[in-house]
Amino acid sequence: MPRKAIKGKVDVVTMGCSKNLVDSERILSLFSQNGYRVAHDPQHAAGDIVVINTCGFIGDAKEESINMILQSVAGKKSGFLKKVYVMGCLSERYSKDLLAEIPEIDGIYGKFDWKNLLTDLDANNIVTDTPGRIITTPKHFAYFKISEGCNRTCAFCAIPKMTGHHRSRPMAELVAEATLLAKQGVKELQVIAQDLSYYGVDIDRNQQLAELIRRLSDIEGIEWIRLHYAYPAHFPYEILEVMRERSNVCSYLDIALQHISDPMLKAMRRNINGAMTRELLQKIRSEVPGIHLRTTLMVGFPGETESDFEELMRFVAESRFERMGAFTYSNEDGTYAGDKYTDDVPEEVKADRLDRLMALQQSISAEINRAKIGSTLKVIIDREEDGQYFGRTEFDSPEVDPEVIVDSEVPLEVGSFYMVEITDADEYDLFGTV
Repeated sequence: MPRKAIKGKVDVVTMGCSKNLVDSERILSLFSQNGYRVAHDPQHAAGDIVVINTCGFIGDAKEESINMILQSVAGKKSGFLKKVYVMGCLSERYSKDLLAEIPEIDGIYGKFDWKNLLTDLDANNIVTDTPGRIITTPKHFAYFKISEGCNRTCAFCAIPKMTGHHRSRPMAELVAEATLLAKQGVKELQVIAQDLSYYGVDIDRNQQLAELIRRLSDIEGIEWIRLHYAYPAHFPYEILEVMRERSNVCSYLDIALQHISDPMLKAMRRNINGAMTRELLQKIRSEVPGIHLRTTLMVGFPGETESDFEELMRFVAESRFERMGAFTYSNEDGTYAGDKYTDDVPEEVKADRLDRLMALQQSISAEINRAKIGSTLKVIIDREEDGQYFGRTEFDSPEVDPEVIVDSEVPLEVGSFYMVEITDADEYDLFGTV
C-alpha cells in the first residue's frame, strides 16, 4: 500500500555545496514561519511537499540532482508525495529543459526566486519577512555565506551563469546574523562564498574581507572562524594580519589554485601565472606560520600535456598542501572552454593523472599527520558513536577534512572544546586522548 502523506509537512532536500545548504536553511525557516512542519534531507521524503535544492556545477552533480527529482516524481506517482518543487542552480540554468523532460514537476524556481514558492502555494496570510535560518548542521557550527555570485571569467566554470555577478551582503547585516547565531549556541563559523577575495569590491571598490572578519571575531561566543574559497588573483593580503592577530580566526585557508603550468593557467583564464602563485603561497606561509592550506586542482583540461601535468606533480610535491582535492575536467555547456576548446585529453588519461596526483597527496598527508603525533591540539567534538568521540582541530573543516578520533575515560560534551594529545595518525585522521 502507498504511504499516506503527512499533511502540512515540507521536506527540503539539498544537493551540492554548503552555499546551497544555507539557502535550504532559509527556506526551512520560511516554511516554518508559515505554519508548516519541516524536515531536511529525510531518509524517505513523505510529506505534502518536497523541495529539491539542486546543484548544477559539474556533470556528476547534475546527474545526482536529476536522479533525486526522478525519485521524488516516482514517489508522487506512488501516492506518498503530493507536490514536487525544484529550485537552485540546476533549475536556474535548465528550467525549460527540466519542465519539458519531467512535466510532473509542480513548480520550478531558480537560485534566487525561491521565496515565491510559498506565495504560489498559498497567497493568503503569508509571512514574507526576510527568513531566518533553521540550522541543519550540528548546533555548534554553521555555514556563513557572505556573498553570492562571481565576477571571475574562468574558462571551465559555469557558476557565474547560475549565480550572476558578485553581490556582497552588507557588513552590518552579516554581523547581526552572526551575533544571533552565537546567541543560539553557534561557536564556529564556516565563512563561505563563491569568491571571498572579492567581498566588498562591489560596494565601494575596496576589498573588505579583513574588516568583516575582524568584526565577526569580536562577537562574544564565536571561538573559531574558518575561511573557504578565496581566489588567488588579487588576493586580499590584509586577511593574513587578521589571522595572525586574532586567536579565534583559524590558521586555515581554502584557496582553489587549479593548476601551476603557465599554459594551463592562461588557457583557464585564471589571471595569474605560476611564479605569482608560488609567491602568493610563500607570503601566506611566512605571514601565518603553521597555516594549513586547502586547495583544489584540475587535471585533463583541454591542451594539458604530460609536461604540464608533471609540472603540477612537482608543484604539489614542493608545496606540501595540508589539504588537497582534485577532479578531472568535464566540458560544461556555455562555458568559454566548452565553446572555444576541444576536450582533447582522453578520459583514461584524465583518470590516470588524477590517480597519480591523489596518490602523491595521500603520502604527503600521511607525513603531515604523523608529524602531529605527540602534540596537544584544541579539538571541538562533533559527535559520539559507540563510545568514541569524533572532533576536529582548527585546521579541519567539516566533511572534507580529517577528523580527530578521541578516547576519553569520562564523557565528553558534543560541541565543547578539549585539549587532546595526539597519539597516532594515518593518511586521513588523527587519534588522541583528552
